[in-house]
Amino acid sequence: MPRITPNLWFDTEGEEAANYYVSIFPNSWINKVTHYGEASPREAGLVLTVEFSLGQPFTAINGVPDFAFDEAISFLIPCKDQDEVDYYWNRLLEGGQPSQCGWLKDKYGLSWQAVPTVLEDMMSDPDRDKAEPAMKAMLGMVKLDIAELQRAYDGSTELP
Repeated sequence: MPRITPNLWFDTEGEEAANYYVSIFPNSWINKVTHYGEASPREAGLVLTVEFSLGQPFTAINGVPDFAFDEAISFLIPCKDQDEVDYYWNRLLEGGQPSQCGWLKDKYGLSWQAVPTVLEDMMSDPDRDKAEPAMKAMLGMVKLDIAELQRAYDGSTELP
């Protein structure tokens, strides 16, 4: 199967965004930067694409300002503990906007989800008397809080 590479459309911020993402995620790097030439529709020398890796390949492309990111596409970051949730949430939220249920938009308008891996176990528990309160708790959160999710899952908190 061919490797699928997400292409992220920017106006002129592609290289800046790629460097920002690489600074947040460990073991990430910039692979290649290409530039518009003289015969291109944009200013010669402007960055055209940035190939970078965040555990998988991505490409940032500086197209035109006609398109913007929206919540229909997001990137989920599976987090092993609250420290990871907090780290990714706080770093990606710099200059961005929080949403709900662990979602946020970064300063470039790209949507991310910092989600603790334990949440999937809670949600998929066949014991719906445990899974449903955890779901209800998650739906009421902005940044996900593992301790609160666990309390709801364990039935040790009253939810509205």
